[in-house]
Amino acid sequence: MAAANTTKISWRLQEFEAHSSSVSCLALGKSSGRLLATGGEDCRVNIWAVSKANCIMSLTGHKNPVECVQFNMSEEQVVAGSQSGSIRVWDLEAAKILRTLMGHKANITSLGFHPFGDFLASSSLDTNIKLWDVRRKGYVFRYKGHTQAVRSLAFSPDGKWLASASDDCTVKLWDLTQGKTITEFRSHTAAVNIVQFHPNEYLLASGSSDRTIKLWDLEKFSMIGSLEGDTTPVRCIFFSPDGGCLYSGATDSLRVFGWEPDRCFDVVPVGWDKVSDLAVCNQQLIGVSHQLSSVSSYVVDLKRVKKSGGSVIQGIVQDNQPLTEPKDPKGAALRRNYERPTTTCSSQRVKQRSDADRRSPEGERRSPSEDEADEKLSSAEIHNAEDYKEIFQPKNAISRTPPKISEPFPAPPEDETILAIGRQLKDMVSPFPDKQQAPPLASSTPVQRVEPTVVSCAKRPTPSAVGSSSSDPTTSRPPPPQPPVTTAKSKPQPKIILSTRNEPIGLNVADFLPSSPNHRPGALSDEEALSQIKKGHDTMCVMLSSRHKNLETVRAVWAREDVKSALDTAVSMNDLSIVVDILNIINLQPSLWKLDLCTSVLPQIDKLLQSKYESYMQTGCTSLKLIMKHFWMLISDTLKAAPSVGVDITREERHQKCRACCKQLKNLSNIVKNKAAQVGRHGSAFKELQLLMAPLDDSL
Repeated sequence: MAAANTTKISWRLQEFEAHSSSVSCLALGKSSGRLLATGGEDCRVNIWAVSKANCIMSLTGHKNPVECVQFNMSEEQVVAGSQSGSIRVWDLEAAKILRTLMGHKANITSLGFHPFGDFLASSSLDTNIKLWDVRRKGYVFRYKGHTQAVRSLAFSPDGKWLASASDDCTVKLWDLTQGKTITEFRSHTAAVNIVQFHPNEYLLASGSSDRTIKLWDLEKFSMIGSLEGDTTPVRCIFFSPDGGCLYSGATDSLRVFGWEPDRCFDVVPVGWDKVSDLAVCNQQLIGVSHQLSSVSSYVVDLKRVKKSGGSVIQGIVQDNQPLTEPKDPKGAALRRNYERPTTTCSSQRVKQRSDADRRSPEGERRSPSEDEADEKLSSAEIHNAEDYKEIFQPKNAISRTPPKISEPFPAPPEDETILAIGRQLKDMVSPFPDKQQAPPLASSTPVQRVEPTVVSCAKRPTPSAVGSSSSDPTTSRPPPPQPPVTTAKSKPQPKIILSTRNEPIGLNVADFLPSSPNHRPGALSDEEALSQIKKGHDTMCVMLSSRHKNLETVRAVWAREDVKSALDTAVSMNDLSIVVDILNIINLQPSLWKLDLCTSVLPQIDKLLQSKYESYMQTGCTSLKLIMKHFWMLISDTLKAAPSVGVDITREERHQKCRACCKQLKNLSNIVKNKAAQVGRHGSAFKELQLLMAPLDDSL
């Protein structure tokens, strides 16, 4: 087994059910790499120890789905933001809520704790960034400047600057004490998803949906590198603790980059799909991702990953030989390092200004009695008393993060996948026979999912069900009525087929297994199981062949004529999947869009937004966002302009197109308003669109 372990570079550590409904966000504790916080549509925040599938603590109080969650540096506090714009901070050691902060008008998109001091930054779909003093109610500063949703926030290691990344393709650097923009970086060509400071040097990295990572020198305020190679949008970036390389997490892969010159040291395939967060501990990189109600964690052995050599990204030569050192070193030797203060926080000016600025924020328009009542509804339910005491209430304050002696996660043996499948098939039919009759309300969570050691945080078992929980007094209380009510609300009447699913549509694994443990002789043979699986295979092949033929036709039209003709051809085929395929391509290239293309796309967006497929909704939302961003001002100005003198055929044609587009946009605005109340990924997209389409209400 030891020999097998040495051959693995990456592996899945665990997969478990984290919430009673879909997981919407998660975050790793960066100090230890051993704590995980998850937020869900059940309005709860659950705390876990990485590699353990038992929930340590469940935090309640939010009345809307949790959209964002983050630990502070010491991992003693966790903050969560909801769809309504409210923010709650919990003290994990005391197991109680610390503060409720109100002020944002839309979904919270990013949160970050100041590296030292009691300050917290938050961003929202309302494009505002706010700096809060956790010890007091009300925000200290509001930073305005982004034109679209802010997706990521990061404090500099010395605590003086704040970096923000936005859907408007920009990265802004803010002076915390002055409340002003220091500079703005504009080299990305698509939404910027993540931003992070170098741990030592004056260097900033930003990852974008344009599939590049840009590196910015914070002394000269210039770009010093553009790291390319990711084939999907960059979702996570993380500097190595020594600052020697940069880890990039994209769909199903980890890339290790160097700079000056730009080069890729290594590419590691990892099956984490769309990774949500990264942390490094004990020469291992931990990555976490979520899909529906489940969370998966992955480990990459950094001792087996290349962190030197590699090929220059812009160069032609592709080899694995170490690069020669440049004659004029441009790295750490010449770049300034951060000066971290030795005191608790060098922000007296922030404190002084906060007293003046705190008198009139939106968050102050709540009476003390309202706040007290709100915080009484918030609670921290401890589900695993043993882990809670070990992690958050140690006998000495030196070891505050789990485990006391943090050992690397062991790699599984090579045949672990086969063994796991065998165990899974065995557990599917025996431990939970009652789960085969799951109510329709829980249909989004597959009944076949294995839950060997999960103590569900939203559906707590009674002491008789789980003997180990009998010592925990909180498990004997009946579950609060709030989560089931919220779950019911989160399921709209028309069933939405999510873009990420734990099981294929129309295929039930239970069909190929014994109906119960008592009827094992009735199990299907291999031949019978294969014949069941093959049902409909020929039909599916015909459908896929037809779709491929149609796409080839559209491609030929595009090559022969233009993109509008290609889209019109796709529309004429009366197959929405072809239209979605074409839109997914042109959505990535805004330069292809023209006004006459909008007239063809908008009627199709109407169909996409009302589709039962979440992926179709997302494509429609992306196209509509692009049209509003690039064409609304043109449409509005054209329709408001005074009539021209004489005959201007070109102007008349443009006016007619703008009038048609405006009519379609107003219809779409009503659809977006009706769907903005939905929860989940598509609900967030509709809320964002609602803000973007607000000018339509005041127009014409």
